[in-house]
Amino acid sequence: MTAALFALGAYLLGSIPFAILVSRAMGLADPRTYGSGNIGATNVLRSGNRRAALLTLLGDAAKGWLAVLIARLLGASVEIVALVAFFAFLGHVFPVWLKFNGGKGVATAAGVLIAIDWKLGLAVIVLWLLLAVATRYSSLAAIVAAIFAPIAAGYLYGVGPLLYAVIGMSVLLVFRHKANIGKLLRGEESKIGASKKVEAPQ
Repeated sequence: MTAALFALGAYLLGSIPFAILVSRAMGLADPRTYGSGNIGATNVLRSGNRRAALLTLLGDAAKGWLAVLIARLLGASVEIVALVAFFAFLGHVFPVWLKFNGGKGVATAAGVLIAIDWKLGLAVIVLWLLLAVATRYSSLAAIVAAIFAPIAAGYLYGVGPLLYAVIGMSVLLVFRHKANIGKLLRGEESKIGASKKVEAPQ
């Protein structure tokens, strides 16, 4: 019962749609109505409002970080912490408030990883940043970082609950990028900041 309550709390916290809340507060269009239709910071950036994108990024990361932090402060076991980490991420990807149609989970995963271990989170974020700056493809950077995360987690913790949670998040994150993978292979993927024009969802 305790594990179920922790998982439910983490899921509900993770499912808070900051992209929509921030956009409404700033008088912007619903991010589901333009670009990729995704409720993530990268799509919000397509509105042309960098502050809204940054606030979305911070909000999505914070909810993942906070979920794990609360579990640890309450003295949860490593197994429950791992469960909370995964369910906070799951909440963002499949939020109950949006009929289970959420974001891809990059920022939320980053927040979760930082809360698990700042060294793990920092390593993954730095890799993402380097690739994003070098290629200007947010999706490519996210996919590579997702593949790297379990390797880093396995090195730091060995086989165990935390590694399983990171693997679960990584697999789901890559799966959520399947359309982006196809666009990358076809040379059709848009680059970061390539267009500020608000367009209908693709």
